[in-house]
Amino acid sequence: MTTMRAVAMTEIGGPEVLQSIDAPMPVRANAEVLVKVLAAGVNPIDAKTRSGRGVSGAIRAYPAILGYDLCGEIVESPYQAHPLQPGRRVYGMTMVPRLDGTYAEYAVVPEAFLTPAPTTLSPVEAAAVPLAALTAWGMVVDVARAHDGQRMLIHAGAGGVGHFAVQLAAYFGARVTATASQRNVGWLHELGASRVIDYSAERFDEAVDEVDVVIDLIGNVHDNTGSRSLSVLRPGGLLVNAPTGSWPTMDEEAAAAGVRATGYRVAPSGSTLAVIARLIDSGDLRVHVDRTFPLAEAAEAHRLLEGGHVRGKLVLTVAE
Repeated sequence: MTTMRAVAMTEIGGPEVLQSIDAPMPVRANAEVLVKVLAAGVNPIDAKTRSGRGVSGAIRAYPAILGYDLCGEIVESPYQAHPLQPGRRVYGMTMVPRLDGTYAEYAVVPEAFLTPAPTTLSPVEAAAVPLAALTAWGMVVDVARAHDGQRMLIHAGAGGVGHFAVQLAAYFGARVTATASQRNVGWLHELGASRVIDYSAERFDEAVDEVDVVIDLIGNVHDNTGSRSLSVLRPGGLLVNAPTGSWPTMDEEAAAAGVRATGYRVAPSGSTLAVIARLIDSGDLRVHVDRTFPLAEAAEAHRLLEGGHVRGKLVLTVAE
């Protein structure tokens, strides 16, 4: 084959710029792996990039294929004795736009970005995990050092990153308070949150104080959530913020409040995903897929994502 089916953004714009195209087949080189994509996760960074934010400034040419997450099957390995051999089911993430994304039938991915997929998950479920779970792991485990007795507030606890962050924080012993809509209160308790604040009925900064860590997945894009979060931290507490460009004055405000703050940017890691796969297969970590779409309906997935209130993740089905 010389071409493959893909969905790409033809220019900066709304969801309508996502168009089905015949794209050149990717060519594997060096320590890269060629993967047949079975399913691809949809993440907020995809929509931000499509609309001119995110990593859109690094796109060199159009059409550009989006998509970080995948679950798929190995087609070509770097060498004969490589542990990821053709036919092996893997999951992982790539780096758009340095490499073409996963809204396509095939993708080339560096071997270090992949690992065998959790055996208890379907391809659709596995494709929902990588970017969101790695982001949650980085914020909660690597940066916040979740541990017994730690008091942690997690905003947007029912979202893609949030529902993993709640579970990981609880798994490592933290006492978790999460913010969410009323319909997700019971569900987040099931995932391990000790307390869930319905943001439509209660102001979190009037309900909690003296927490050790805030996992901020909103920033100041809505109701000054980031700035308000500084007031609920204990002196010297830590805020970890993920949304890109959501709060330009974070450092100055944190310093003035006597607390610490840092942004976070996810990096692909097959080794960390291997640990996450073990937690999934042991039943200690769950993934929730809100809805799936065929690859050709990626624009509809973006519309739903940008409308807000998605529980867990959205996934594109690419192949059987």
